[in-house]
Amino acid sequence: MSVLPRHLLPDAAEVGPEGELRIGGLDVRALADEFGTPLFVYDEAQLRARCREAVQAFGDGVAYATKAFLCRAMARLAHEEGMHLDVASGGELTVALAAGVPAERLVLHGNNKSDEELRSARAAGVGRIVVDSFDELHRLESLHAADGIVPRVLLRITPGVEAHTHEFVMTGQDDSKFGFGLKVGDAAAAVDRARASAAVELVGLHAHIGSQVFVAGFFEQAVEALAPFVRECALPELSIGGGIGVAYVEGEEAPSIAEWGAVVRAACEAAGIEARVSAEPGRSIAAAAAITIYRVGTVKEVPGIRTFVACDGGFVDNPRPALYGSGYET
Repeated sequence: MSVLPRHLLPDAAEVGPEGELRIGGLDVRALADEFGTPLFVYDEAQLRARCREAVQAFGDGVAYATKAFLCRAMARLAHEEGMHLDVASGGELTVALAAGVPAERLVLHGNNKSDEELRSARAAGVGRIVVDSFDELHRLESLHAADGIVPRVLLRITPGVEAHTHEFVMTGQDDSKFGFGLKVGDAAAAVDRARASAAVELVGLHAHIGSQVFVAGFFEQAVEALAPFVRECALPELSIGGGIGVAYVEGEEAPSIAEWGAVVRAACEAAGIEARVSAEPGRSIAAAAAITIYRVGTVKEVPGIRTFVACDGGFVDNPRPALYGSGYET
């Protein structure tokens, strides 16, 4: 148990007159009593502010990565603040559409999209599909033969950049399971294939180097690695993906979305990239705007060793500590 550092709490967090924690003026104890625990509490004003910051940093085309947090209310909020939405499953696509987000404002992701997900996204008219493999291009061609729909697509490129983050959330290195490898020639072959295909309209390239990246300079490295290929392809769009880090424990510091955007824009300008540059922030929109409330149950002291404090949550509501040792302040 520790005193929570102020910068790790939502912007609207404050201490009430009786020493209670309040979020947006609401006593978290009262929220726990009313809604039960575990309970996720989000600061709507902060969510909206971060969405506006992202739009300001990257302009039209910037997409909220819904894997960070999605419900219909969140989908509507991001759309209202001018963001597109990045969806990575049929379920996320369904939620976004049910929230009233126009299909053309959606970007479909995933390295193992099913035929049904591709079929549904194409039928709905999603704005972009980010193609991850030659297998996926083949499936899109098979679907096109049946219905004639031609979606706009980006190709996900693996730039060969190893961001300094946990190995489980690195995705830009040469041996990544995601995307078309730049160094081995798969990226060039994928561009040629997509351009020759009647089943897709190739409009851009996409890259994503990982999650919890605390040094914006790694995105600069990704741009530098991609730049010759981007210039050669001369496509109108480039998405740098997401992944900028979020502080969870005392001592961690992360760039703001505005700082991240400035680094990416400057790198693209220096590299002579003329494509419209966008990004897909998710965690940096949602994480710092939320807390999770648990109720303490059993307390067991092992004399001289430690005290165990059991709460009513765990792996289901927060798998990250068990999966790859991520830390939290409590």
